[in-house]
Amino acid sequence: MADGKYFDLLITDDDITLDRGGIPERCRDRDSIAQDIKHMIRETGLLVELVGNRDARKKQENIIRLTIAVDNDERIVPGSCSIHEVSLGTFYLVAETAEFGPIDFKLEAL
Repeated sequence: MADGKYFDLLITDDDITLDRGGIPERCRDRDSIAQDIKHMIRETGLLVELVGNRDARKKQENIIRLTIAVDNDERIVPGSCSIHEVSLGTFYLVAETAEFGPIDFKLEAL
């Protein structure tokens, strides 16, 4: 895994992912960016507000705030992020990285 621009430890279920030998696994480039975006969204607290708020206007405002936060990441193509609610409390994010293609993942407040 020597090739790549961005590296991070792989996190699964809020814990460092270990290989069979007990060594932390790493992720790179697009996967690293997606993981960073997930953690940034979690740290804002807006996802919890989205799930807990029934006011459609407030919900849309928080989606816009999250979208802007993602678009402000220098590794993301500005204006490429979109977040849609797919079911109650579950959202889907799609964005284009500047160098590594699209990222997409599900967001859930646990």
